[in-house]
Amino acid sequence: MSITIEEPPEKSGASPATLKSYVFQALRSAIVSGRYKPGQRLNESQLAREFQISRIPIREALMQLSEHGLVMNHPRLGMFVTVLSEEDIQQINSVRLVLEAEAITLCSARMTRAVAQHLTGLVEQMDNWGPGRDIDAAAIDLEFHRTLWSTANNPYLAKALDNLTTVLFAHTALETVNDHLKAWQLQHHRTLLNVVLGESELTAHEAMLQHLQIHFKNPERFSSFSAGPG
Repeated sequence: MSITIEEPPEKSGASPATLKSYVFQALRSAIVSGRYKPGQRLNESQLAREFQISRIPIREALMQLSEHGLVMNHPRLGMFVTVLSEEDIQQINSVRLVLEAEAITLCSARMTRAVAQHLTGLVEQMDNWGPGRDIDAAAIDLEFHRTLWSTANNPYLAKALDNLTTVLFAHTALETVNDHLKAWQLQHHRTLLNVVLGESELTAHEAMLQHLQIHFKNPERFSSFSAGPG
């Protein structure tokens, strides 16, 4: 499956760094939204033809994606979208549970009217989501969480969460489930919204744990929230 290039980079005048950044962002979005599936090969030559550029910025963008954990290099076979084991997912989520609960707490303390309106608008879009808008669903979901992280006003916390969550979104892209389940998952963001707005009795950790349990099996397994040893 190829990606849609809405604004192709200029063949002349663009620096190598600009081309690499463009390709990285385009491929990253395609992976996170599920247009490229876990385990799917990313063919360097084919991508160069689609982007209408040389293979060098393609190769550099793929290496950058590898550094972010989104693709894996299999010697003599090429680059493939990362596949996570169940244990990988549980370990990542156990870290995410702690970090995002902290981000939610900080976001709530730094809440402004503009941020509240933006988050509320995103939740309303998710509540009203319908079939046929798969990529939009993933983008809105990720934007909601990134708004929480950025409002926490700690760029290191936001970067850590972005790196953790991007690979999870790539592995469990929303378009891999049926429309009914997808809508149900999206609509559970209101619980997080109520917490950051101070309109819930749940703690940030409790709300985040409930949110992760909607999407994943035993997300708390490797954290102190686990009922028993890992």
